Amino acid sequence: MSVSAVAADRSVCAPLPVLGRDVRVPLVTGGEVDYAALDYAASAPALQRVWDDVAAYAPYYGSVHRGAGYLSQLSTDLFENSRRTIAEFLGCGAEDQVVFTRSTTDSLNLLASVLPQATRVFVFETEHHASLLPWEQRPDVAVTYLNAPRTPRQAVDTLEKALAERDPYGPALVCVTGASNVTGELWPVRELAAAAHAHGARIVLDAAQLVPHHPVNIAELDVDWVAFSGHKLYAPFGAGVLAGRADWLQAAAPYLAGGGASRKVSRRTDGGVDVEWHTTAARHEAGSPNVIGAYAIASACQALTEAGFDGLVAREQELIARLRAGLAEVPEVNVLSLFGEDAARVGVFSFVVEGWNSSHFAAALSAEYGIGVRDGLFCAHPLVRTLLGSEPQDPGECGAPEAAPGERSLNAIRVSFGVGTPDEHVDRFLRAVKELVTDGATWNYRTEDGRCVPARSAG
Repeated sequence: MSVSAVAADRSVCAPLPVLGRDVRVPLVTGGEVDYAALDYAASAPALQRVWDDVAAYAPYYGSVHRGAGYLSQLSTDLFENSRRTIAEFLGCGAEDQVVFTRSTTDSLNLLASVLPQATRVFVFETEHHASLLPWEQRPDVAVTYLNAPRTPRQAVDTLEKALAERDPYGPALVCVTGASNVTGELWPVRELAAAAHAHGARIVLDAAQLVPHHPVNIAELDVDWVAFSGHKLYAPFGAGVLAGRADWLQAAAPYLAGGGASRKVSRRTDGGVDVEWHTTAARHEAGSPNVIGAYAIASACQALTEAGFDGLVAREQELIARLRAGLAEVPEVNVLSLFGEDAARVGVFSFVVEGWNSSHFAAALSAEYGIGVRDGLFCAHPLVRTLLGSEPQDPGECGAPEAAPGERSLNAIRVSFGVGTPDEHVDRFLRAVKELVTDGATWNYRTEDGRCVPARSAG
């Protein structure tokens, strides 16, 4: 069956509506407002299309790959068709594999587990922890951390220099983000891939923040693997993807040992067991697969493809320009950037406000304006420390203010949006920023369990 067959008669709604667009939330100052979800970079809301597809399939849910019954066969067909839909969305070649995982983090840990012995990994300190940390789990793998570049050209030059100094005969892997989860800035992926391949290295693209905003094509970008999460791609059902070259995946031991990954298991005369493992993507998908998560990702891929990325990108760029101009009108706001204020970016901005603890500011946006943003170090501690000009050992914790409201702290505020963001939410956010900077918060706040929260009474 096709990926959308179970919801073929779905009515057409407004372009790419998302769940939660009509949710009302209370304000500490009284009354309610429509919730402005501006934290897409953490988890994007589900597309209504995805929700409808999943709901239509749910009554037909069954075990995958192991059942003779009709629902099992239907679910297996849906699962494998989802894999093909995602492969087409990513421009995978015939020999590439699409492996379903739990998340971007899981995908990159999977890739780390299959690296050949003595692989040399090159990764910029600017990466999200999901792509910064997995390589350290392999004691036989050497990791080279590259300093934060200040221009796209410097990123390429830094990588080329590091690769030129390595042993040219051993395996090597470059890991790079497509769009920063902190600044939203686009990285020169094609140029980095060319540099990697020129020096005999492979490259994996962390596309978690890129794939919801721009088309990602493995062949056009010339990357070896792509990793991303469904929950960033408007499909928050606990699945992720690692897609790309099959050889290292086929040569390595399964990521998890168990049913589904094994083709044949037999007892030996010495009392042990012999195992023949799959060489397909199933080799690294042991256990009962998350068919709903896989189907949700495929549904989101179809929805974005049918909507057309040209129009989606154009609209997002309008919102980016509006947000950039509005924040520039507030001198107290410092937008964080590696490549400069005019750098190409997706709908992700991080900033600090003079005279404000970032967690206090984020709490006031939520409690007094019904606006959800993120504050902290965004699981990219080295990058945010660099952008804030702090020393590596300075205190700071992701999402936890270590300073009282009004005091400076080593964290920032992040606002992010996507295909479901109304213009009004961006406008309300800009009004709120200007009012908080000009007039201050109208409520008292305190730190509780590591979070800045409204006190029980107003100021």
